Amino acid sequence: MERDEILRRVRDLLWRYVGDGVVLDETHGESAVLADLGVNSARLVDIVLDAEDAFGIAVDDAEADGVRSLGDIVAIIVSKEG
Repeated sequence: MERDEILRRVRDLLWRYVGDGVVLDETHGESAVLADLGVNSARLVDIVLDAEDAFGIAVDDAEADGVRSLGDIVAIIVSKEG
């Protein structure tokens, strides 16, 4: 799967945590999940769990702890896919 498609799917997952379509529409790979999207750290854990389910992957704790941006999430998914 292409990075752009993965990013789109990750953004779709984020909708329930961000709730602001304008903010979400303006996101890109470097968008910080906590600062730019206003997601708190507890919700970040939920996002990682949702990504695991949506993409059929397992993210270990060290990888999850390193997630700061949408690009980080995408990179983890890409590395797990293949």
